[in-house]
Amino acid sequence: MKVSLDIDECIGCSVCCQICPDVFSLDETAGVAKVLRPNTTEPCAKEAEESCPVSCIRVE
Repeated sequence: MKVSLDIDECIGCSVCCQICPDVFSLDETAGVAKVLRPNTTEPCAKEAEESCPVSCIRVE
């Protein structure tokens, strides 16, 4: 799966980081999430996409 994140839409709530810490982390300097592994097989990436309150995560 390919994971992407729209940092302009991200509000830094860190839900994705809590759900899927192997794929996402919080960039504390910028105050937004970042994708650690844009190509992953982790099923939690899809759960993070579905849980994002601003729908800024895409998993294809």
